Amino acid sequence: MARLETTLTKLLNIEHPIMLAPMGSAAGGALAGAVSEAGGFGMIGGGTADTAWLEAEFARAGNAPVGVGFVTWMLAEKRELLTAALDHAPKAVMLSFGDQTPYIADIKAAGALLIAQVQTVAEAQQAIQTGADIVIAQGQEAGGHGRSGRGGLALAPAVVDAIGGAAPVVAGGGFADGRGLAAALMLGCAGVLIGTRFAASEESLWPASKKAALIDGVADATLRTDVFDILRRGEPWPDGYNGRALQNTTSARWHEDRASLSSQLETEGPRYIEADAKGDVTTGVVWAGEGVDFIDAISPAGEIVRRIADDAVRLVSGGAAFTLAE
Repeated sequence: MARLETTLTKLLNIEHPIMLAPMGSAAGGALAGAVSEAGGFGMIGGGTADTAWLEAEFARAGNAPVGVGFVTWMLAEKRELLTAALDHAPKAVMLSFGDQTPYIADIKAAGALLIAQVQTVAEAQQAIQTGADIVIAQGQEAGGHGRSGRGGLALAPAVVDAIGGAAPVVAGGGFADGRGLAAALMLGCAGVLIGTRFAASEESLWPASKKAALIDGVADATLRTDVFDILRRGEPWPDGYNGRALQNTTSARWHEDRASLSSQLETEGPRYIEADAKGDVTTGVVWAGEGVDFIDAISPAGEIVRRIADDAVRLVSGGAAFTLAE
């Protein structure tokens, strides 16, 4: 069957222009390996990891060529994570949400590609200037962490235009099926970064309760908020960043009342952490992007990759819901 060849597939030597978002709570080695084995590019989520966890997940990826993703401001606290990851010779390292410059030399010296996730055109231009090999243009539709602000369908082509072919641009945020991949290619992107759909895969590290919540969830019931971070860490992420998740009793109680949350954090924080660890989705966080509307089953990651790729091929080959008329 025909396949979609782009600058991304050539650079990463992959079959399909589909990348797994390195979700810290869901993207372990088994999921990353399964995506890569199916012809996409899998990445392990190192955002909230420790070295022991990271070592174990690289082992679970087997011999599949995978990458790893980090939150840059967290790396400042745990620089040893990057060293541990580079020891496994990842094909690429993705950096998100902050200044990537302190880590570029080590990544390049290890022979890994540098993937920079950005949320503005200015950030994309800066990423190219500092040596990014791939740029992820993340719209506010994305699940998990990012910025409120620009939607991906406008941001992605703006980034394509701004960096002028200096690196492949990959669209992120709300992409979950073949229609999304086909649309991203029409916008000039070289592929898509997918998170929420893979969080609902068989290989995802999430408990069954959170995967089931994604099947039942709808995008209209998601919310960008920082209350889950405050409850877990005692403070929000750096200014400007928050996360998109399914609304639940926790967000309903605290999203508009952060002042009270701060004063009750000593008791509410541990209660929340315990409930989240047990998979209680009425209290704990279920990160979800606007692509949650398109999830109807828990499927093997490889099947998800192939279905998205096949559907996109059909659409760009003339299977779209329109024809050209004279």
